[in-house]
Amino acid sequence: MACESKIVLHRGELAEGATKKFYLQCSGREVEAFVVLHRGEHHAFVNQCRHVPMTMDWVENRFLTEDKQFIQCATHGALFEPATGLCVEGPPAGKSLIRIPLEWNGDDLVASCPDEPS
Repeated sequence: MACESKIVLHRGELAEGATKKFYLQCSGREVEAFVVLHRGEHHAFVNQCRHVPMTMDWVENRFLTEDKQFIQCATHGALFEPATGLCVEGPPAGKSLIRIPLEWNGDDLVASCPDEPS
């Protein structure tokens, strides 16, 4: 998939349990995504539920449950593990969100386009 990597944040920018939305250009289309800092590690996913192809945020850039333990789909309340994207409650139980590859380049966290979902 053709994609230009993009800096999505700088080291220390995101607080524990916080999220940040960003956009990538992948194969000529815009992909909406978000990054979460969970238990000291950054994880990023396409902002689209695997049950119904709708965005996940309750309010702009708000993806987590109140206790910040799960990513929650605003449409039907499904819960996903922040570290893996795996749905642990509600439809589509057993499926995972589409992961966005991340890597550090110095103090910049860089995202790349995801693999196509299986």
